[in-house]
Amino acid sequence: MRKEIKVTDKLINQFIKYLQEQEKSQSTIVSYKRELFSLQMFFDDSSLNKDSLLRYKTIITKQYKPSTCNVSISAINCFLKYINRQDLFLKPLKIQKTIFEPAEKELTKKDYNKLIKAALINGDERTALAIQTICATGIRVSELQSITVETLRSGQAHICNKGKNRIVFIPKALVNVLKKYVVNHNIASGPIFVTRNNKPLDRSNLWKFMKQLCSVAGVKPSKIYPHNLRHLFAKTYYTQQKDISRLADILGHSSINTTRIYTRESGAVHAKQIEGLGLIGDTT
Repeated sequence: MRKEIKVTDKLINQFIKYLQEQEKSQSTIVSYKRELFSLQMFFDDSSLNKDSLLRYKTIITKQYKPSTCNVSISAINCFLKYINRQDLFLKPLKIQKTIFEPAEKELTKKDYNKLIKAALINGDERTALAIQTICATGIRVSELQSITVETLRSGQAHICNKGKNRIVFIPKALVNVLKKYVVNHNIASGPIFVTRNNKPLDRSNLWKFMKQLCSVAGVKPSKIYPHNLRHLFAKTYYTQQKDISRLADILGHSSINTTRIYTRESGAVHAKQIEGLGLIGDTT
C-alpha cells in the first residue's frame, strides 16, 4: 500500500528547489508554485487521492479556459512525478487547434506603430524602445534584461533561456537609437531597460506600461500583451522568409510545432484564402 502524502509547505518548497536544480525557467517555477498552493488549499489537510484530484480538475475546467487548465495539470503532474505518484496523473484536456488568430487578439503592424507613437506622446521613451526591442529581435520579455549596454558594441546578445543558448542580432537602426538612450540616461553598463529601483524591467512592468497606452493609441486592450510583440516578429519574419526552421532557431523553440502557433494568419486572411479557392459552382 502506498504511503499517504499531503501537500505541505515543506514539500512544496522541496519541489521548488528541485525545479531550480532542473534549471526550469523562473516563469515556470512561479507558475508551478502558484498552482501547488491552490492545490494545497483545495486538499486542506487531506491526503492526495485520485477522486479528489479529478474533482479539482472539474472545478478548474469550469473556471478557466482549456489552455490555462492544461498548464495547471502540467504543474500537478510534474509534482506527482517528483513524489513518485505517477498513478495519480491527470490527463490534459484535448484542445482543437485554432488555424487562425482571432481578430480581437491579433496585434497588427499598424497597432504596433500606434503603441510606439502613443508611448512617445506620453513621454515614455523607455516603453517605446522596449516595445521596439522585443518586436525587432523576437526575444521573450524575460530576455529583455539580456539587452545590455555591452551588447550594443557588437550588435549581438547572447541569451540563455530554458537550458538553451542562442545569439540574437540587434538591428543597426535599433542599436543607434539605444546608444543615444543610454547616453541620455547615464546608463554605463548592464541592462538597458530598468525600473526606477534599477531592477530589470519584467513582464508585469511592461504590461502595465503598455496597457496605459490603450486610449491614446486607440488599440483594444485585448491586443496588448508583451508576448504579442514576439508573435508579430514571427509572423513578419515568416511572411518574408517562409523558413519556419530558421524562425524556430531565432525564437529559441525546441519544436517547430510551437513556432507554427506564432505564424498563424488572421481570420480575415484565412477567409480570403478560402474565398479564393473558387469552388462554388455556377448556378446561373
